[in-house]
Amino acid sequence: MKISADALLFDNDGTLISSLESVHRCWSRWATEYGIPAEDFARVELHGRPASEIIGDLLPAHRVPEARARIDELELADVPGGGVVALPGTVELLGRLPADRWAVVTSANRRLAEARLAAVGISPALLISADDITRGKPDPEPFLLAAAKLGFEPARCVVFEDAPAGLTAGRAAGMRTVALTTTTGRDELLADVVVEDLSAVSVQATEDGLEITAGE
Repeated sequence: MKISADALLFDNDGTLISSLESVHRCWSRWATEYGIPAEDFARVELHGRPASEIIGDLLPAHRVPEARARIDELELADVPGGGVVALPGTVELLGRLPADRWAVVTSANRRLAEARLAAVGISPALLISADDITRGKPDPEPFLLAAAKLGFEPARCVVFEDAPAGLTAGRAAGMRTVALTTTTGRDELLADVVVEDLSAVSVQATEDGLEITAGE
């Protein structure tokens, strides 16, 4: 599939990088510390959602700020321990993009997102994190904010996501979507095109914008 666009908006974990090993390690420790029953913890979707929303599903509202600070502490401290890697195609694709034509849009807080990206040598000119918004994915606010800061119309932006919540947010923002099967089965991903990972995507910068080829 060929797509003409002005800017590309990338989710981070599961799209550009994988930190699943670190995520599960830290959240499992957090759940133990807070006495969350295993069956309750297993029912909560961790991927692609802001930490405060995850915690809000498990603890009373008055405990959320303290519990959020603790998971932030655990995850940030865990980054140097390994478990964060660039996914196939990430470094090559980003290296072909003009810096002012792409952004990372993540549900993580800024310090954690920057640490994980730095661990694999990625430094985006624009990063939209959970600290910048009031409503996280599946709300379109994060992607709309990224488009506005880059200076492009939402309809001329393409979202790259691996999580259903992120794809929902991209569609609600009026953007085209490319889904990656890095963490979620193909049958659960509703997008304009579905690929295995970013190695199946190529981009050429032109005078008029970006020409993206995605898929076989």
